[in-house]
Amino acid sequence: MIIKNHPPLTVIVAVSENQVIGKDNDLIWDLSIDLKRFKSLTSGHHMIMGRKTFESFPKPLPNRTHIVVTRQKNYKVPDGVIVVNSIKKAIEAVRNDLQPYIIGGGEIYKQALPYASIIELTRVHGEFNGDTYFPKIDLVVWEEINRKRISKDEIHAHDFSFITYKKRLNI
Repeated sequence: MIIKNHPPLTVIVAVSENQVIGKDNDLIWDLSIDLKRFKSLTSGHHMIMGRKTFESFPKPLPNRTHIVVTRQKNYKVPDGVIVVNSIKKAIEAVRNDLQPYIIGGGEIYKQALPYASIIELTRVHGEFNGDTYFPKIDLVVWEEINRKRISKDEIHAHDFSFITYKKRLNI
């Protein structure tokens, strides 16, 4: 789905081979290159996230506009953070950003994926126990356009790949 007068939405996520993205509202792995990539891509842009994802940060991330989706009435946030009650309202809130991002969590990804045109996925090569999952990518809908594999080393405990998917135009 595309909303008129709206820039392309990009989903950004790190996900294991068995679709796990987190456990107990936290990341499972520590991949510094992935965190640097996340910062580089999202800096200067709007980020749409669920309440639990927002609460997983010690404070709002600098140089980004946070859009928090929650059903809670009167949810309190620091100045500069925007609170909405639906994905559609979140998408309306980012319409002036040329490259807004969807950053999670699991339920927000499910709701936002139909509106996205790009997925920036970090595939962590391994299976992990978790309680939050990313939807399986339908390769009829999504086409892989780029991939870079990074091997584990003294800093990174896991092999992983940066994969970019683009929504097929004929869908």
